[in-house]
Amino acid sequence: MQNDKVVSVGIDFGTTNSVVALAKASGEVTVLQWPSRWGNAETYRTALLFWMENGKLHHVSGPAALDAKITDENEHRFIQSIKTHLASPLFTETRLFGKKLSIEDLIALFLTDLTQQQRAQICAPDMPIAAGRPVIFAGERPVEALAEQRLHAAYRQAGMAQVSLAFEPLGAAYYYARNLQKDETVLVADFGGGTSDFSIIRFTKTAGALQARALAHSGVGVAGDTFDFRLIDNLVTPKLGKGSLYKSHDKRLPLPSHYHAAFAQWHQLSWLKTPKTLAELRRLVRDSEAPEQLEDLITMIETDAGFDLYQAISAVKIQLSSQDSARLIFQRDSLEIAADVTRIQFEAWIAEDIAKISSAMQQAIEAAGLLSADIDAVFLTGGTSFVPCLRDIFTREFGPAKVHIGDAFQSVAAGLALYARDMAAK
Repeated sequence: MQNDKVVSVGIDFGTTNSVVALAKASGEVTVLQWPSRWGNAETYRTALLFWMENGKLHHVSGPAALDAKITDENEHRFIQSIKTHLASPLFTETRLFGKKLSIEDLIALFLTDLTQQQRAQICAPDMPIAAGRPVIFAGERPVEALAEQRLHAAYRQAGMAQVSLAFEPLGAAYYYARNLQKDETVLVADFGGGTSDFSIIRFTKTAGALQARALAHSGVGVAGDTFDFRLIDNLVTPKLGKGSLYKSHDKRLPLPSHYHAAFAQWHQLSWLKTPKTLAELRRLVRDSEAPEQLEDLITMIETDAGFDLYQAISAVKIQLSSQDSARLIFQRDSLEIAADVTRIQFEAWIAEDIAKISSAMQQAIEAAGLLSADIDAVFLTGGTSFVPCLRDIFTREFGPAKVHIGDAFQSVAAGLALYARDMAAK
């Protein structure tokens, strides 16, 4: 049927998960689903896993990459959070089993897999595609033009030369505004894994058609991944030797910090699983004032426990969104970590991060030349929007009646598909 024809596509290429949405002529928007060992999912893990077989480099992506990372004991290279390197001129390429791959190559491989189900439609020459990009790319000194250039090159390499980049919160704004009956000025906050992004959009209805005018954008490289690391840094790494001392000649020295800095992202732990690093740690055990804790750190690294640890930490964070306290219980072989945490403690650990996010929100309002009272509605999306003290920023500033919570994962992609449809119609 003509109404079932796909007329535009939205792609939310995320730090942790990615989503593809298809807008149909009827106005309906659907998202692609992918099978996984945990059942069908509407998000696709932003990850790649490579291995060498019969002299040829092979790869899988998404949930298959995650599954292989957890279960496959053969030599492989697991890559995730590719998006966080887009704006860094320091990251240009990597070598995988002797083969050189640029960041554009890696992203193009992933995007090809991501869209495999509907390649014929998505890669049609006349198909409008809106692809998300953060307002502020991750990194200490992000080079925005470089990141955009790399994204465009990756999409072209993946067979989608007609892609237009759009701010991710703009996509979320379109998703919110799809049922608007009156003109509104909307503040959209999109909380991803690596960045928190804000857009202020003025929506008007003209002859029944929705018109959008962006008034301001802002963002900050602090989001859900940061909150996870705060929990690990306070609950886990102190039980794995962080802050402990060891003896070197006649001196007592602090344990080098880089062993625990690797906990910032779960897959970085696998980078420590080298003969050199493990030998270093075993030497430190002999001279450590907390040898049992370093033994546990070695167990954590040797058993590739990073993913399971982050799953446990994520469960604690979710509990703290609805309860006053939570208990972390993590076991792996001889290693056992148990710790209690209250919401008050968690909020103290992320207080500086919350302040940075609040400041970025205020920057958007000021850049738009508005006051808080001029905002008609606030739309929050992304999993981190469920953290109470983060949501409190908006309820205090604008009042609870104005704050709306969107679908944590689909809002951006679905809105981008609608945005692409409207832009093509102009």
